[in-house]
Formats: sequence, C-alpha cells, structure tokens
Amino acid sequence: MIAQALFRSARPARAAGECGLLVIAVLASSAATTPALAQDTARMAQVVSARAAEDGFSGAVLVARDGQVLLDAGQGFANREWRVPNDGDTKFRLGSLTKQFTAVAILLLQERGRLDLDGPVKTWLPDAPPAWDAVTVRQLLSHTAGIADFTRMEDYEARKTAPATTDQLMARFRDQPLRFTPGERFDYSNSNYVVLTAIIEAASGQSYADFMDANLFRPLDMTDSGYDRHDAILARRASGYAVGADGPVNADFIDMSVPSGAGGLYSTTHDLLKWEQGLFGGRLLTPQSLALLTTPIRSGYGLGLLATPADGRTLVWHNGAVDGFRSYMAYDPAARTAVIVLGNQESDVADKLGADLATLSVGGSVTLPSERRAIALAPGKLREYEGVYELAPTFALTVFIRDGGLKVQATGQAPADLSAESEDAFYLTIVDARITFTRDAHGVVDGAVLHQGGRDMPARRRPGA
Repeated sequence: MIAQALFRSARPARAAGECGLLVIAVLASSAATTPALAQDTARMAQVVSARAAEDGFSGAVLVARDGQVLLDAGQGFANREWRVPNDGDTKFRLGSLTKQFTAVAILLLQERGRLDLDGPVKTWLPDAPPAWDAVTVRQLLSHTAGIADFTRMEDYEARKTAPATTDQLMARFRDQPLRFTPGERFDYSNSNYVVLTAIIEAASGQSYADFMDANLFRPLDMTDSGYDRHDAILARRASGYAVGADGPVNADFIDMSVPSGAGGLYSTTHDLLKWEQGLFGGRLLTPQSLALLTTPIRSGYGLGLLATPADGRTLVWHNGAVDGFRSYMAYDPAARTAVIVLGNQESDVADKLGADLATLSVGGSVTLPSERRAIALAPGKLREYEGVYELAPTFALTVFIRDGGLKVQATGQAPADLSAESEDAFYLTIVDARITFTRDAHGVVDGAVLHQGGRDMPARRRPGA
C-alpha cells in the first residue's frame, strides 16, 4: 500500500556496527562530467550513508539520469545472520510497486483488443457480485471503484500466512458493500488490484506470473524479476526485517499468494532501471497508453502510478510496503531521471531517502536532520503561527505556544516541539518532518505545508482558529 507518514514518532533501531557497511559504485556519464554532477553524486552517497546511520536504512539504491547511472549503492545486509551485504543485484519484495506492472499489463491487453478500460468487470468475471455491476477496469486501476480493502479488514493479519487463490482472495471482500458509488472519489484499496489480477488471467488465458514474465520481464531482459514464492529457491533474495525493542528482528511471515497483483513481485535496482528505461522509452506501451498510465484521475493517482508536483516539477512515482520490505521508485520525465530505493527493513526511510535522492538528482539541496540549526524568533512572531491547520476532514495540526516555545499537536497525538530554522520554516525533532507556513497577499499566515516521508502535504488554516 502507499505509506502515509504523519508524525510517526519511533525511529528504527540500527544493528551495532551496521552503519559502516556501504557499497557504492558511482559512474560518470562521460570523461567530460561536470564538477556539479560529481558533487551531486558525492552528496547522494553521503545522504545514503546518513540515512543508514540515523534512520537504520538497509537496502539498495540507484539513481540514473538520461540512461546513465549516477549512483549504485548497497547499504546494510540482505541477510543479517550471514552478514551478506545488499547491492544492486539483491532481490527485494516490491510491495505496491507491483501495481504499475499490473497496470501496464492491463494496458497491453487493451492495445491487443482483449479488454476495454471502460468495460464493466463482469465482462471478464461473469460471477462478480451485483454490487460491482457499475465498476469498470479504469476505476479499479485508479482506486475509484469503491471496493473495500481486504488488507484493512480485522482478519487480515490472521489470514495473511495462508496460501490463497485469486478467487479465494476475492471471496474475502466480494460481499462487502461498496464504500461509495464507483467513480465518485479516491480510496486506495489493494482489493482493486486483486480483481485486476483475475481480469488479466481471464483476458489472457495465462496465469498472472506467466503473463508478466512473457510480456514485461523477458522483453526488457529483466532476468532478476518475477512473482515471489516462499517455497522457490531464489538466488540473492533478501530477508525482510522489522524493528524490535532491541533492534531488527525477522519480519512476520506472509504467503506471497496474498499480495497478488497488488504487491507480489520481486526485483532488483538494476532490473528496475531496465523497467524505467523500457516503460518511459516507449518499448512497452504506445504513447497514448503511457499518457493514460501517468495522467492523474483523482488525488494525483493515474493508473497504478502517481504524478504529483515536487520541487517545481512533476514526479511519476509509487512506493510499496509488504512485511519486512519497503520500496520507492520515481521518474522525472523532464530530466529523464530515475530514482530507485529498495529496503529490507520496515520503516518510512525508503520514502525519505527516495525524496532526498530525487531532489539531489536535479540539482536541488537536501538538509539532513543532523544538519539543521535552530534560530530564535520573537514571541510576537511565534504568535502569528498559532491556529488549527486542516490536512484532511478528520486530521489537523494545532499550533500553539507553551513555555515560551512553539508546539504542534497532530490529531490524536501528543504535542511536539517546533524549532525555527528560518522565518516561516520549522522542523520537528522527534521525527524527520518539517512545517513551512504560507502567507496571503497581506502577509497573514493562511496555511501550512507538512513535509514528511518525501511528501508535501498542504493544510489550510481554519478561520478564526
């Protein structure tokens, strides 16, 4: 699923001695590489190392610009028991990065005349429940179908360890009422992509795994990618870890039949670069299909990918989370820059690191938490920021002064200190998050932007608050 970072307070513990294990290859695009480019790659490597030391990142990262690799780095261990290091050939579970592969498979089938994005689900799944009569393939792809997310149901944790067929997975949610009229709004649901998995199999006559291999992986020479199975012997497969009270622990088991086409694939950073180059280089889809894939329908979400503003540009991206693993992959069409982060420990650091590297890849600057320095603002200036800032109908940030300092309290959470790094720009110390305040034409504070987990989340100031 898409990880939402809103003031999580716990940072992952790091195993003793692990921060020193950093395997990096920096490749210049030519002998005429500019000093600025060399400085970018050095800073990228520094940020990767810092995120490992400060946030416990374990995984592999890759940054490429216009097809040339700038950074190829492994951090931490693919297997802690044997102390096998991560690198660009380590196979990681992708979680919801899988969704873009599922979406591309659907678009390929449409190009071949095997399905229609606006056709009802029952065209390919005749036994679908009556509640799905108005649900279309496009709505499944864009999370606007209204089907309940089975991974948010109370019995999910208890049932995730048991193997399941696609029909058995759909049986878990097919009788649930729709959350809204199809097409009415956006609601991220892994169930949508389970249904799409069944449609791919029905329209192609192949299993999901076989279709992906024959039509996506083999054409792009992605020999280290596929659908994961716990019983298969898979060379260089990473183990997944969670954060325990005293450091990393083995993550919970999940049978990989359960994530299905919503999150069941594995790959490497090297293979995912082939994917980015093949997808955006026009080797898989027509220009018309690629435009459909990356054009937002609601809430920045297109068909298996998001396209959202970042640092004044549009970033096409997705992230992923499955037991023991976190992932982030972004592509900047204007700069032709790809950023890939695959991690084998549960935390939001993959999102943070991915956002950092995406910024650095186009010449931007990144300030790490350890590099921030607080300045003093007058009490009168601090009072300008007091108020309630609504991020969502049920989630707000309340900013107030207490004991001479500025505090922020998120809905349902304890107050946290806000430290000023400049006028209108503050940071939190309990988590890696920042808040910048916005002003109207008269200089009055009218809103705020929460920067956390690689995302910029605007909030309006409640009138009179």
